[in-house]
Amino acid sequence: MVRSMIKLWFSPARLLDEGTTPDYRFSLANERTFLAWIRTALALLGGGIAVAQFLPRAEWGTFREVLAVGLMALGAMCALRAVARWLRCEWAMRHGEDLPPTRFPAALAVVITGGALAVVLYVLISGKA
Repeated sequence: MVRSMIKLWFSPARLLDEGTTPDYRFSLANERTFLAWIRTALALLGGGIAVAQFLPRAEWGTFREVLAVGLMALGAMCALRAVARWLRCEWAMRHGEDLPPTRFPAALAVVITGGALAVVLYVLISGKA
């Protein structure tokens, strides 16, 4: 199953041969959700670039670099997850199955909250507000 899903990543037209065509409104909703995840990924990438360029360098470590790389890596993970989620949902709709559950939004929210708290602490400790 995993191997066939990976093949569908690079040839989504093959998905049309799977199951029955769902109502187009559901497919379009799935695509809108995909695009929302891609926007989130781009925002995370942009945030990482902004941190790398504009956050003052700390005298006591590489906080800025770690945060920037972390945001960019999270953006890349989010983009990959968007493709996987779109594909799994489209496959489930075509086979008349329930949509697969995901914990990714909750995990992403926890990680972003942790990053925001780290930035607040950085600003408070470094005194560069």
